[in-house]
Amino acid sequence: MMLDVGLLLIRLVIGLSFMAHGAQKLFGWFGGYGIKGTGGWFESMGMKPGALVALLAGLAEFGGGLLLALGLLTPVGGILIALTMVIAIVKVHGANGYWSTQNGFEYNLAILVVGVALALTGGGQYALDAMIF
Repeated sequence: MMLDVGLLLIRLVIGLSFMAHGAQKLFGWFGGYGIKGTGGWFESMGMKPGALVALLAGLAEFGGGLLLALGLLTPVGGILIALTMVIAIVKVHGANGYWSTQNGFEYNLAILVVGVALALTGGGQYALDAMIF
């Protein structure tokens, strides 16, 4: 039972946080720049077309976060979150080394591992997956 509560807490914090990150990219909420602004930032890093990349990143973050928060298709949500972190490491943070204090990939790696771990373990008893499947 305590394991299931732990999984619920992890799913809610990571899932809702990633929904917010996705909403920044998709809708410009929470101080985000929306698709156009985020697309410009992606293009400045060589990811083109920027608006499409922003849309896909926003959908992966928002959708993956929603799936995790609900515990619905938890492995899919975990992999979506993990993949966004792989891209963040490769395109943004990897060249800066490990430590997040130097804009490195430390934080991204931690979230990547959480996404993979949830994909492997599932969402627990307090997930929609447990009720449906």
